[in-house]
Amino acid sequence: MSLFNKALASIGIGSAQVDTKLEKDKVTPGGEIRGVVHIKGGNTEQKVDEIYLGLNTTYLKESNDRKINVPVVIDRFRLNEPFTIGPGETKEIPFSFVLPLDVPISIGRTKIWVSTALDIKNAVDPSDKDYLHVIPNRLMDAVLNGVEDLGFRLREADCEQAPYRLRKRLPFIQEFEFVPVMGSFRGRLDELELVFFQVSENETEIYMQVDRRARGLGGFLSEALEMDESNIRFTVTSSDIPGLRQKLETIINKYS
Repeated sequence: MSLFNKALASIGIGSAQVDTKLEKDKVTPGGEIRGVVHIKGGNTEQKVDEIYLGLNTTYLKESNDRKINVPVVIDRFRLNEPFTIGPGETKEIPFSFVLPLDVPISIGRTKIWVSTALDIKNAVDPSDKDYLHVIPNRLMDAVLNGVEDLGFRLREADCEQAPYRLRKRLPFIQEFEFVPVMGSFRGRLDELELVFFQVSENETEIYMQVDRRARGLGGFLSEALEMDESNIRFTVTSSDIPGLRQKLETIINKYS
């Protein structure tokens, strides 16, 4: 019977089960995630080589003139040394880890989740999947609100393959695309794109692309040659928050 149970466990029937419980699913970049991994033994004794948590998302990548969704592991955390779990035995393994600053926020089609996997030799590895709701931190939220206060509306936010000049640790960037719907920039700009590169919780570098609206023949020629776009890099800190709207307006005005 034991050999039969082992054979079933090797194809995932009657093997150990894993269930991860998070203390909370709402967190900001740089925030701490806490939880417990619950493991229940199957019908036979099994050796678990390791338990690891993966922080995951997907991003859009161009391939053969079309965009495809590509899964990516943002970070990975090993929780334990090898152990053996007996039939029907239960174990609880608490954990905590800090969310990296470059994790994207949960907006639009962007989903972030924690995957839990048990590494068991000669068997189908049990796994679990728990979604996170990653929200902007105080500084990032102030920038996004400041842009909206200037009359822009967020049209789209996606994780896309990073061009070489913007590539850092991860192969993608999260791009926020705004359009002017009111205020002084309506009629002057086509769109405004932002990318955040978090330096710390209190400092972020921003890559901004200002896309000016074509005006007359010269404007249309500039647009055709992609000369109607300006790319700007600047840094904001928490101390900028009280005057952030004015700082953003000054920068956008300079290139619009």
